[in-house]
Amino acid sequence: MTVTPESEPEPAATVTVTAQAEADTGSGSDADSDSTHYADCTEARAAGAAPIQGGEPGYASHLDRDNDGVAYDS
Repeated sequence: MTVTPESEPEPAATVTVTAQAEADTGSGSDADSDSTHYADCTEARAAGAAPIQGGEPGYASHLDRDNDGVAYDS
């Protein structure tokens, strides 16, 4: 009688997933995590921040009266 050793089972595959932070899309939303905030256009101009494009720190839709994506440009 011949005895053959049983083969050992192959190890299961391992998958590693690494999470990545989402990139800022520059949507210009008011719910920005940036801490730059101006109450009104006068305050922004006094800080030397005018004009600000949508997506840049300090942009907020309430400062963009004509909704062209540029806050306090006039």
